[in-house]
Amino acid sequence: MATSSSDVYSQTTKAITVEVRPTYLDAQSVPEEGRHVWAYHVRIVNNSNAVAQLLTRHWRIIDATGHAHDVIGDGVVGEQPVLAPGESFEYTSGTPLATPSGFMSGSFRLIGEGGAQFDVAVPAFSLDCPAGPRPVH
Repeated sequence: MATSSSDVYSQTTKAITVEVRPTYLDAQSVPEEGRHVWAYHVRIVNNSNAVAQLLTRHWRIIDATGHAHDVIGDGVVGEQPVLAPGESFEYTSGTPLATPSGFMSGSFRLIGEGGAQFDVAVPAFSLDCPAGPRPVH
């Protein structure tokens, strides 16, 4: 069972909006063993007048002790979606942490119609266990 979260983080870069909604997953977390798991739902919206394709992702995941982990790879959830003007793409993924809080941030690399590549920021978002205090990251 997921614990709902109303926190939605949003950032727009070059007319591409990235929204993220994290959710703590009680059923997959085992706090006494140092395992805390979150799902995060991402929505990417092309508000520009041109087609853009997502090529790669770069995530930086940092736990409450400051331990950082980078995830770099092609596409998202096995896809490299092409977004026409006004279109959006949504997916859900997840991450475990050894601590009850942390945060994530990152970027997506896209390519436009003319072949120019550009980076779109993913807003930093907080990963906080609902049972614990909400630290300021």
